Amino acid sequence: MQIDHAFFHEICIDILYGCLLLLAFVLIERLVYYAVLALRSRKISAAIKAHALGTSTTPKPFGDDELSRSFAEYVAAQNEPGCTRARVEDLSSALFIRVDAKVSARLWMLDTIVTAAPLLGLLGTILGIMDTFNALSSGGVSDPAAVSRGIAAALVATAVGIGTALVGLIAHNLLHRQADVLIEGFKSALLAATRDSFPAAAE
Repeated sequence: MQIDHAFFHEICIDILYGCLLLLAFVLIERLVYYAVLALRSRKISAAIKAHALGTSTTPKPFGDDELSRSFAEYVAAQNEPGCTRARVEDLSSALFIRVDAKVSARLWMLDTIVTAAPLLGLLGTILGIMDTFNALSSGGVSDPAAVSRGIAAALVATAVGIGTALVGLIAHNLLHRQADVLIEGFKSALLAATRDSFPAAAE
């Protein structure tokens, strides 16, 4: 069966362009989401400080995001009658895992693109060169310049693949760093909102 190498070469490049669009979407969506969470985190920290200074009775949720809901659930659990320290510690661990999963969502897409893009680009280049060599072997190309243009066109896939991987790596590291800051901030908020800060919870 005759394989159309040129067709699959173009498919590889189209997929790489699609990866670039997906990368841009994930980057913008996560940056906006992290900005919202950073604002909620600052409000929660301010509420905890106000409560510690006695200017506020108890922190209140500030939105429908995962940080606010989880923090409100943590505070409410401490104020339940008969709540034990073990129950609070188990809940804090569960909430931390839940927030971590929510904040880190979609980052796996960037990791996958970073890994797959160079390989996909290399595959596209191989297919393009194979198409050029097939044309040579069939006697359809007699101009050396045409061969050079064919190889140059084949190398476009490698260039796009490496460029996509490079952009994806930078985006992944940037978002991963911001996710770590948010998660650590949430962990600090849970530690600050302990039984010492909210003595209404029973031993």
